[in-house]
Amino acid sequence: MKTTIFKTDKQSLAAASALLQQGEVVAFPTETVYGLGADATNEAAVQKVFTAKGRPSDNPLIMTVADESQLDEFVVISEAAKTLMAAFWPGSLTIILPIKPGRVEMIVTGGLQTVAFRLPDNEAARQLIRVAGVPIVGPSANISGKPSPTTAQHVWHDMQGKIAGIVDDGPTTVGVESTVIDMSATIPTILRPGAVTQQQLEAVLGVRVVDATSTKSVASDVTPKAPGMKYRHYAPDKNVVMFDRLDAMTLKEVLQKNDVVMAQDATIAAMAISQEKTWSLGESLETATEQLFAGLRYYDDEATVATIYVEKMPPIGIGKAFNNRLGKAAGNQEFNI
Repeated sequence: MKTTIFKTDKQSLAAASALLQQGEVVAFPTETVYGLGADATNEAAVQKVFTAKGRPSDNPLIMTVADESQLDEFVVISEAAKTLMAAFWPGSLTIILPIKPGRVEMIVTGGLQTVAFRLPDNEAARQLIRVAGVPIVGPSANISGKPSPTTAQHVWHDMQGKIAGIVDDGPTTVGVESTVIDMSATIPTILRPGAVTQQQLEAVLGVRVVDATSTKSVASDVTPKAPGMKYRHYAPDKNVVMFDRLDAMTLKEVLQKNDVVMAQDATIAAMAISQEKTWSLGESLETATEQLFAGLRYYDDEATVATIYVEKMPPIGIGKAFNNRLGKAAGNQEFNI
């Protein structure tokens, strides 16, 4: 299959949207990571997404929209959910809602009676969906289980020849997937951390929000409500080990020839190791999160690299999302003194 790269001008987006209308798969940019788009109302098109990614069939997909009005046909929207949409859409928040009977393809929900929706903060993505005229599924545009793509080049690496097109809008700005909140539950519950924090959600809703991201486990015979809860995610083929900044100097003493370090600038400077063996995570939680998947992908393609050591972030704000993705990439393996 030929994979076409599209720009974000009106004519290019119209051509990419036409492919979606024809039941093809087109990767698209968001502020978080690149998504793998297909007409969410077309079962055959959605199946192509599972095939391209190698994604388990019981791993539900997020439906991505250009406008809130696109939800009305598919789900029951509570007043609390509308409050969240008003506060955080467009943006990095995915909301799980109960579906209206028979309105959503079961291949999208994994057989559940709930579905997740998101409205991304990326004009090219919204224009693509508006012209297509339908919501699109939008899982990350990578091989299932591998680090998510934050550039069109990452998507090309994984999906060239497997999908019809890629809309290139440059690097993403957030760098990790959206926060997922379950609004079909009795108590609003976070199932995946992202840029929208528990504190922000509670402030807007005015009620307690449960964070189930560290305690929620899914049995092998149970369908997860959100992506990333059950199967291996975000992991390169190379060995990944987390480390704490306080252990940086000890780590320096045991680094082997083929080991590399991903860390914030202050940590790299303190360790005083060669630039060729380091990947900068910048100076803030935001830059660290933006660079995480890019660094993991870069080193995964370097034949000489054996182990990737990655600095953990303070578990505040988006740092919690960073540590969540890093923990999954590392299989929770930590550097021990």
